[in-house]
Amino acid sequence: MEKLVILHTNDLHSHFENWPKIRRFMLGTRAAEQAEGACVLAFDDGDAMDRSAPLTEATQGQINVQLLNEIGYDAATIGNNEGVGNPHDVLEHLYDHANFPVALANLFEVDGSRPTWAKPFVRTQTRAGTRIAIVGFTAPFFLTYRPNGWQVKTVADVFPDILKQLSGTYDVLIVLSHLGIEADRHLAKQYPEIDVVIGGHTHHLLADGELHGTTLLTAAEKYGHYVGKVTLTLDDQHQIITRQAETFKTELMQAAAADPREIQGYESKGIALLKQHQVARLPKQLSIKYDGPSPLLDLGLEALADGAQVDAAILNAGLFLMPLGPGVVTQADLLTCLPHPMHLLKVTLSGKELWRLIMEMEKNRMFLRHFHMIGMSFRGKIFGDIGYRGISVNREKRVVLWHGKPLVPEQQYTFVTVDNFLFIPFFPTIEIMGSNELLFPKLLRNVVGEYLAQKYPL
Repeated sequence: MEKLVILHTNDLHSHFENWPKIRRFMLGTRAAEQAEGACVLAFDDGDAMDRSAPLTEATQGQINVQLLNEIGYDAATIGNNEGVGNPHDVLEHLYDHANFPVALANLFEVDGSRPTWAKPFVRTQTRAGTRIAIVGFTAPFFLTYRPNGWQVKTVADVFPDILKQLSGTYDVLIVLSHLGIEADRHLAKQYPEIDVVIGGHTHHLLADGELHGTTLLTAAEKYGHYVGKVTLTLDDQHQIITRQAETFKTELMQAAAADPREIQGYESKGIALLKQHQVARLPKQLSIKYDGPSPLLDLGLEALADGAQVDAAILNAGLFLMPLGPGVVTQADLLTCLPHPMHLLKVTLSGKELWRLIMEMEKNRMFLRHFHMIGMSFRGKIFGDIGYRGISVNREKRVVLWHGKPLVPEQQYTFVTVDNFLFIPFFPTIEIMGSNELLFPKLLRNVVGEYLAQKYPL
């Protein structure tokens, strides 16, 4: 009889405050299990990095790979924070120094070739001869992968062929799924040959796993709050006899005296590196208010319009987490002010549909001023007030003006906002009726920084 132990993490999102405990737990558990004769594998399920963390931003994710290297993972896959949060060329080199393979079956270059840094599947074998195949998938966000220079496919597009290639070559099939809980349940139903699905993306916790037939689903929530462990026992014919999933809360793990210094070091080093890059010199403070117009919101609208080369823009004040200036603004300041991994979105609508969109915004304005936003690339607290550039509204008469002139119902109008407006549920006209273009590779803070440098040079 053989014992196979799988340790797994997912959606760490650069939460370095949990890393010392996670590393100690994973290395200690591996050593203890191996001492008792078990085979131990370790996997990460993607979104290990998040560019809202100063050291991740400063090193373009290299610190995250360096930390994963400390564990000696047997494979990892990528999440949307790696695949969409990084420019194409940064992702191309993100894993140059990784000591683990990247299992990623559904991401391709635009010409259809596979990235040189990723494998459609990874194989390994235990000392007892059990053959293990690992396949990885990232969430197929077509809208955002395409403009970033990638071709992403669905599981159904690629998995059947991979299963044919792997047929007869494995005893245990593991899927690293950065797809979300509902997709994982579909995988279990559609592909019963999968033995274990290590899940993520939707930040769900399956504390004791979830069994669908003979497929075990597992997931360890988010931010390193938990580490997952799967234990399989196999007979002499390498067939699984028992399967068990557990999760261990990081908060309850062993701490060490040196942990606070290490954790603070990640933060301090990142800020110090970013402070070395000066962006602009502001003659006065640009303040931000969440319940009405403010100078920083106005500047953000100017920056977006300039960056997208259009004459109208829409933004929410809650994107700006602090004022800027007076004095020198550095990349550290920009990251603190605008930590969101958001890109610009150009939207073209007819006058009729633009009127409808502005009415949606006005209807929701007072509610959104104090609405607590979570997820979808938003890293702030509340949505805040909505600001327009080039657009004005007479609420009493329900009239929308474009640079002071009434909208022409059949005329086309183009404005710029952030991609978050496409994904949140408050402004459905953008998704339903808009001709939408995502602008890559610059993030919101890069666009604002470039505009500041132009308007307020050092």
